[in-house]
Amino acid sequence: MSSILRPALVLFASLTLVCGIVYPYAVAGVGQLAFPDESAGSIVQAGGRAVGSSLIGQSFTSPRYFWGRPSATAPMANNGAGSGGSNLGPSNPAQLDAVKGRLAALRAADPGNMAAVPVDLVTASGSGLDPEISVAAARYQAGRVARARAMAPAQVDALLARHVQTPYFGIFGEPRVNVLALNMALDAARK
Repeated sequence: MSSILRPALVLFASLTLVCGIVYPYAVAGVGQLAFPDESAGSIVQAGGRAVGSSLIGQSFTSPRYFWGRPSATAPMANNGAGSGGSNLGPSNPAQLDAVKGRLAALRAADPGNMAAVPVDLVTASGSGLDPEISVAAARYQAGRVARARAMAPAQVDALLARHVQTPYFGIFGEPRVNVLALNMALDAARK
């Protein structure tokens, strides 16, 4: 019996040490060395305090700010611990009602804007945490933000143009705008 038990205990202790301690600490160490900002959560600081993460969407509802993509996380919007989509199909009545409500909110915030509403302003993403919107979604909101802040539309457009991120390696994805970074730039421009 001891000839079977001893090797099993040695293997168990070895695997616990390697897989439970050595490997996790090695991966965390490499991550902190190679990607210090990302491994720390990509926290965005303003005025000496954390205001969000560049990787997780924020909920902006004031007309003075650009609004991000709707979040499907529960029990609250942009809940990093509850990442996941709603899994509602395009013909699901709950999805249709949510889209209609989001369209109504956008139209109420900017009643004079008759442009087509970009789809990413009314539908949640697969993760429910998108920090970015399409350039079209940002442009759709630029007039409302300029009026609400009493800024020249050209000034808002210039800020928007400076915050457009290109596709990864020039080919993966679409041009996009980080909503938190753009809204922080708007606040800084008014000071």
